[in-house]
Formats: sequence, C-alpha cells, structure tokens
Amino acid sequence: MQEVLEEKSQLKKVNTIDFNCDLAQSFGVYKNESEFELLDYVSSVNIATGFHAGDPIAIKNALLRAKNNNVVIGAHIGFNDIQGFGSRVVNLSEEEIEAIVIYQVGALMSFAKAFGLEVENVRPHGAMYQLASENFTFSCAIAKAVKKCSQWLTYVGASGDTILKVGEFVQLPVAQEVKLNKIYNADGSIDYKSGEVKDSETLVRRLQRYLQTSQIENNVNGFSVVKADTIHFSCNETSLELIKKAAELITPAPVSYSKVKSSGWV
Repeated sequence: MQEVLEEKSQLKKVNTIDFNCDLAQSFGVYKNESEFELLDYVSSVNIATGFHAGDPIAIKNALLRAKNNNVVIGAHIGFNDIQGFGSRVVNLSEEEIEAIVIYQVGALMSFAKAFGLEVENVRPHGAMYQLASENFTFSCAIAKAVKKCSQWLTYVGASGDTILKVGEFVQLPVAQEVKLNKIYNADGSIDYKSGEVKDSETLVRRLQRYLQTSQIENNVNGFSVVKADTIHFSCNETSLELIKKAAELITPAPVSYSKVKSSGWV
C-alpha cells in the first residue's frame, strides 16, 4: 500500500519544460536540411561541434539560424567518429576526454562570440550520451571538462540518478532529458538494447501521457516516472508531427529560463 501511495505522489503534470533538437548534423557533401524543420518549435538547440558531425560552415549556418529564432544554444559533443556518426565508443583516458570536450565546446564558443551569442548547454551525442548515462566516472570526466569551459554551462543528459549525482559531485548545473522515442526500464533509465518507437500515433500518446503524468511506458508492460527538464526531439520522419502536437499542448521554455523563473527573479 505504501509503495502505491509513493508512486501516486510522484505523478505530476508537466507545466514547464524545454524542447530541444540537434542541428549541424551535416558534414562536407552530406547535408541535413530537414533538421531545420524543428527549429520553429524548440526552445534550445544542440549544435554539432565537428567530431561526429558539423563542419565549420554547418556550425556557422546552424548558429545563425538559431540566433534568428532566439533559442538557447548548446554544444553537441561526441566521440571523434565521423564514419560511425558518433555511435561507437572510443576508449579514452580522462585527460583525453577533457581535451576533446574542451576542444569541441571551445569551437562553438568561439563561433558564438563572433556573432554576439553565448553557449549555455552541453549535450553529449550517441555513444557518448549512453556511456555518460551509465558510467558515473566517465560522466564526471565530461562534466569537469565542461566546467573548465565555464561554470555556468548546463550539462544535459539522460534522466536518472547518474546525471544528478554528477552535477552534485562536480558542482555543475545539470538538466535531465526524456526521449519519447526510447524504450525505458522500470527504474526510469533508457533501455538501450531495445529499438525505438517510430509509430507517430504511439508517440503522440506517449507525449500526452508524459505531459499529464510525467510517466512513460517501460519494458515490463508498465509505466515509469521519468523526471525531466527537457524533451529531446530527434530528426526523423515522425518528429515534425510530434513536436507540432507538443507545441499545441505546452509552450516550451529553456532550462536556464525555467530555473531563473522559479527562483523569483522573473
């Protein structure tokens, strides 16, 4: 009975949340213009920084498009894996992790400075994202490197205990993220071994339930509470329909703005 009461007490309607998407997921002759279809509906963007995708022109163009839409800008960092689109783990020392994070965040910061903008978030990509959600030590190495770039940057990662513990340990702002197209475990973590949800009707139902209850379907035929500050919208054939529906249900607000607002400053 106590467990049921505790579970019900966690159910919570989502009143404020950020929408984010990835940009500059291009390189050389490979162009990805469809990603910009989501730009009118998000409140923050993650701009690829050259390792898994994003050459200098793609980065510049994405930055300027984001500026025109007045959205929060984040660095989308990853392993140096162009061929695998950052989907493969690269074994690195802590010194090497620090170096590739500072290199990538610094590149976007330089672009942003040139156009009178600020980088506010850092979000890992692909294999780096997964490893950061599962490995506290690895995630701390990323967070420490991010903090060396700026202590005001927000480190974005998969919802769960790892990102929260990393933020507390490193003393860096963090944001928990939910991905509606992912399968979740009973404890609210992502089941990376399962495939993704692609049916648009199912995704819309998952979205509606999440905004009403903070719950998402899990892999044991139940529902798990997934606490999040931001929803990630991947660039695929169902994303535009899904994010349009999301925008009908709730007005997104950047993570940084939400935290300032809750403090009473605005």
